[in-house]
Parts: sequence; C-alpha cells; structure tokens
Amino acid sequence: MVLVVEPSPPMQPTSPPGLPPRARHRCLLRLQIHSVGVAEMKVAVERTGGIVVLAESFGHSVFKESLQRIFQSSDNDLGLSFNGIFEINCSKDVKIQGIIGPCTSLEKKSPLSSDTVVGQGSTSAWKMCGLDRKTSICLVFDIARKDGPDAISQSTSNQFYFQFLTYYQHHEGQMRLRATTLSRRWVAGSGGVQDLIDGFDQEAAAAVMARLVSFKMEAEADFDPIRWLDRALISMCSKFGDYQKETPSSFSLSPRLSIFPQFMFNLRRSQFVQVFNNSPDETAYFRMMLNRENVANAVVMIQPSLISYSFQSGPEPVLLDVTAIAADRILLLDSYFTIVIFHGITIAQWRKAGYQDQQGHEAFAQLLKAPHEETDSIIKERFPVPRLVVCDQYGSQARFLLAKLNPSVTYNSDNPPPPGGDVIFTDDVSFEVFMDHLQRLAVQ
Repeated sequence: MVLVVEPSPPMQPTSPPGLPPRARHRCLLRLQIHSVGVAEMKVAVERTGGIVVLAESFGHSVFKESLQRIFQSSDNDLGLSFNGIFEINCSKDVKIQGIIGPCTSLEKKSPLSSDTVVGQGSTSAWKMCGLDRKTSICLVFDIARKDGPDAISQSTSNQFYFQFLTYYQHHEGQMRLRATTLSRRWVAGSGGVQDLIDGFDQEAAAAVMARLVSFKMEAEADFDPIRWLDRALISMCSKFGDYQKETPSSFSLSPRLSIFPQFMFNLRRSQFVQVFNNSPDETAYFRMMLNRENVANAVVMIQPSLISYSFQSGPEPVLLDVTAIAADRILLLDSYFTIVIFHGITIAQWRKAGYQDQQGHEAFAQLLKAPHEETDSIIKERFPVPRLVVCDQYGSQARFLLAKLNPSVTYNSDNPPPPGGDVIFTDDVSFEVFMDHLQRLAVQ
C-alpha cells in the first residue's frame, strides 16, 4: 500500500523551472490502424477491479499465456476476492483527498474528507469489486490546519493515526475483515527535517508521482506534466538538499533521497508522460497497470532494470545508459511490459556462426542461455505476461533497448562511444545535463 501525506495548499514556485525539456520529435513513428476501445473502457475496468490484457491479436503469446496464467494462479480458485469495501478512519488533523487505484467511491460523507479531491474523493469508503494479493491503491491526504496566523504548530510529541478497514468476500464464500492501524508523530523545526529524510521511501515516492501525474494528465486539459514534475523536484531538492547558496557544485542529497532525481528523469521519459508514440489504448493500458501494481513493479515501469552478461563476470546490474552496450556483452532489459535480450555485435556474430553448438564452446553456450533462464523466471511471476524481444546490436528491434537508455552518447556528442559501443540518435538531454540544471536551480 502506498501512502503519501501532502500539506495543503501545495507550495507553488514563483518562477518557472528551467530543467531541459524532453524533445518532441522521434526517429520512429508507428501508424495505429486498429483501436479496440481500451481507452473508452478504462473507467469501467478500473472501478470494478477488472483485468485487461492488451496484445496484437488473440493468437499472440502475450494474450494466450496471460489467459492461461489466470486459471493457473491457484489450485482451487482464481486467487481473487470479491465484493470488497475499503474504509479509512484517521485523526482529525488529517483529511482524505482521495484514492488513485482500482476502486470507486461509495459517497460516504465524512468530516474526514478534504475539500481538495484527487482521484476518487469526497468519501471515506470505496467499493473494490475485485481484488487480489497484489492489488495496490494510492491514498492522498491533506494536513488539516487552522486558518489564520495563529495556527497552532504541531508538537513533536503529538501522535496521529490511520486505520484501514478492508472487507471482502473470500473465494470460499466467507466475509472477512482486515484492519490495519498505523501511528505516527508530528515533527517540526530543523530537527524534523532529518526525521522526514530518514523516513523517506524513494521508490514509493516515485510510484506516487507517476500515479499523480498520470491522473492529472487525464483530468486537467491544460496540464503540463513536465513542468509539474520539474517544479516538484526542484522544490524538494531546495528544501532537503545540502548546499551553499548560489553554488551548484556544493549541492548534494542524502542517500535516502539521492536516487529520486533519477526516478524523475526516467518518469519524464516514460510511456506515462510521453504519449506521442503510443495509441490512446496503449496509454490507457499502461496507466491502468500502473494504478493497480505494487511499488516494486511500478518502479520497473518507471525505471527499467538492466543486467549485463559477459565472460569477464557473472550477471550484474549496470546503469541504464548507452555506455552499457558492448560488442562482447549481452544485456537483459526489464521494462515490465517488455523484456529485451540484446546481443552485442560480436556475440551476435558468434551465435550466427553456431559456435554455441561446437565442442569446446560450452562457456559461450551457457552465456547465451543465462539471460533466457532469467527471463523465464520473470515471466513466470508476472501478469500480464510481458512481451519478449530478442535482438542484436544495430538490428531494427534494438530500438526497444535504445529508447530506454540514458542518451549520454548521441550523434552530436563531443565524446565518441567506446570501441564496440553504440550511439543514440536523439536530441534528448542526458541525465548528466538534467542534473546540472537541477543543481543550478535548486541552490538559487
């Protein structure tokens, strides 16, 4: 369960941020001919806790294997519960803005409801028609304060609580209730900042930001997602960063916060924000999956994982960067919806020559086999089943990998790629340029 507490009203920067924009043009365009209506059915599916699998055809492996997975999820049932009701009780100092996730409002009026609504709001109870062990919802709260300059500050000794009540019908027909109660304390002053940093969950924060920006893109006609994300990131770095005024080189973040800018950089480039090259059905599908999956899966959607296989070392995680490409290396990219096995040019030439079938090349055969074994284990645990792409360096399908990598080396870069490396033909800014701009704006 993802929980975020925001002050109300949110602080707005007085001047627009100057982080580099995302380039709007692409080298590759896809013509979408067929529309199956997923975008139009999104509201009905989400509010009833339904399941959607988007594939090219009913005969595609993604659809067939996902359909089989539903009936293999448990021995005696489908692993689903039904007729659920989710209810929140909390301290009077906290107000409920709403929920983003697979549920619908029961319109239960309550003094706990905030005047500001995000997602399914203006209630303290929601219907969850279908749910399972992996169902995840995002709760958004306000901090209620008294009006006027005489507002009483919260003492560090004061406690506040949240209680979540989940009623549901088990597959055996029993009605069950699960109660979860959390207690936290208010923090204030300079000492409270460190407490907030120590309790910050970067991955959960990235998942929340992805759901919020996706919701705002659908709900607000003139919403600028890049500008909103940049302002939020600059504000956070200015408040919690360690720096000397007007000295960008002095800027640093606590280890509890240091990966968050990288998450935001990849979220700006993700399919949730950059909808230019996706059909409305694909965009709706991606966001539906984001809104129901847990934090670990959401982070993979935002920032894919990249694993390297080579003769020099065993499988090891590498940076999501174009410099990870090498002629004698195999890369395994997991972006949740797609898994890519990418062979460097030398590996691809050896494979085409059939060295893996010759005596004395058992190590090469095992190197080729290792990423497929890891892929099988990922696919076995994931629903819907991801699409598998096996490609070679400089091949047409290599675009599935290149589109997700940080473009630190492009066609107009001053530094050439290493021998056997690759370049990305794009005008998008790299993560290094992004961080330079962020540091400069955060210390102003």
